[in-house]
Amino acid sequence: MAQDNNMFQGEMDPEIAALLGTEAKPKASAGSFAGSPGAPATDFASVFDDNLEGGEAPSGDIDLTIASFPEITKRFESIPIEAFNDPNYYKVALSGEGDIAQRVHGILQKYLNAKDPKDKGVFRQQFILAYWDFLINVARKAPGKLPDPKKYLLRFSILHPTFLDGENRALFAKFVVNDYLKEPVYYLDEWFKAVGTGTVRNSSTDEVRVAKSNSAIRIQQLLEKAQGKLDGARSLLKAKDEERTNQEKILADSVQLIFEHFPLDGFRDISACYSESQKRVFGEIMEILKNLLKVDHDLDLFLKEYYQAEQDVKTLQDKVEEEGGGITVDVKAVDTEFETIKQMAKMTIGRQGNHFPILTSEYFHCMPNDIGYRENVISVMAWIESIDAEAFCRFHRNRLNRIIPYVVLLPTYGDSGMCWEPFDRYNRATSRGRIVVPMYSKNLQTAMLSAVGDLRWQVAKEKASRFWMEDGLTGAYYQWFQKMKLKGDVKEAFISDYITWMLKESEGTQKLDKELRGVFWRHMPFTKPIKEKLKNRSYVYQDLFQRDVNRSMSDGY
Repeated sequence: MAQDNNMFQGEMDPEIAALLGTEAKPKASAGSFAGSPGAPATDFASVFDDNLEGGEAPSGDIDLTIASFPEITKRFESIPIEAFNDPNYYKVALSGEGDIAQRVHGILQKYLNAKDPKDKGVFRQQFILAYWDFLINVARKAPGKLPDPKKYLLRFSILHPTFLDGENRALFAKFVVNDYLKEPVYYLDEWFKAVGTGTVRNSSTDEVRVAKSNSAIRIQQLLEKAQGKLDGARSLLKAKDEERTNQEKILADSVQLIFEHFPLDGFRDISACYSESQKRVFGEIMEILKNLLKVDHDLDLFLKEYYQAEQDVKTLQDKVEEEGGGITVDVKAVDTEFETIKQMAKMTIGRQGNHFPILTSEYFHCMPNDIGYRENVISVMAWIESIDAEAFCRFHRNRLNRIIPYVVLLPTYGDSGMCWEPFDRYNRATSRGRIVVPMYSKNLQTAMLSAVGDLRWQVAKEKASRFWMEDGLTGAYYQWFQKMKLKGDVKEAFISDYITWMLKESEGTQKLDKELRGVFWRHMPFTKPIKEKLKNRSYVYQDLFQRDVNRSMSDGY
């Protein structure tokens, strides 16, 4: 993807101008499952009833002025979730989903009762295929109201509570239900609801060419693009206003320092001359005033761009109304997103991984700290940010913006997270990227690091565009990779080295090649506290630290 350099230039998009026939403007314990050991028989005659209710979902606006993750004040509920003790949990989970639910139930019974390993393997594969066909029906209901069993089926892959032992069932019952942290970390039920209700855009897929005669679809696509520009312009305005406020506070403190005087020796009624420190403040004030003028100029420019983007959105919304209020799509947003999520789940698990789609004690062996529930994931993200200073940052117009990506928690047994979008294709400046993380991995830190490493690679690659093998982080790494005559996928190698960088090198354990360590130190800098700690560990890090000092004193840094 090439960088869109005219994204916020304060002029009408040429496509919008062409659509309107104008010139572009110039800049301005629950009931057990039958067949499980020791379980009482359950009547499934009414398993497939309809009309079930329950559900909720968060939103995801970006505030560029937030500098850190919120403090996690609650990891577990004081009152456990009652749903896992409901004897009708399994019945409600399958109810209302038609023939596919009956098929899932039948195959699962055969799988549980099979004695021959070969038969069990056949039924296991049949169940996996049928379960995904069943799950899409549940996902379609997520934008509305879901009863708790269906919600936790999507969220945790708990089809039947007694598939977990009592200790683990009690653990899941204590997980916090509501999103009090308000970070863009979504359980699967929340994600499908956000997509289905339009809170979050569908994930990018290969776009289909639209015939020029199909004006309704073209207008809708232009509207999405204009809304992306409007969102970006609003975020930049807020960030620039915050920058001005900070500069004004520094100015006020500096001026206050000038007003401080002491009596001149021998003269009680006469103040002493300015001290050397006060004289230095005069020069600093001049720099602050220059900065304020520049910030004000940028703010004025961003404001014009915002008004233009706002006008473009209004114009296109009017056009959409003229075309009948919108367009009818063949595939629902949730269906499209479900196929994407299904593919992501397979990729995070890998070919040799465990693709069994429901949570059972047979396969679930995570320690509590390694379960990818929301609070745990946010804790790990905060830990990553405490080491990798720019892990969730992107440069735009010489400003480093902190933009936390959407994180979708997949209830699977995968071990690697991944990034499938570095940013929104209609707003590369301030939109969120998208990463997925398996909830039941062997090590949550490693799974998160693989996702963030993938995000870092893709953001750097998109920034360098067609010069990704030469410029920036990806260029430096690719050239080192070629120099070392290494084989295999270069991105996978980068992610592996990134994990080593974060887990080993940040602690002073030298595991990377010397040249590669220099590349990472420059392009993915540790936070200041980590650098200060490392410089005293060995000459290797002391030398890298000194290079930072030398660069900061030169104009080329």
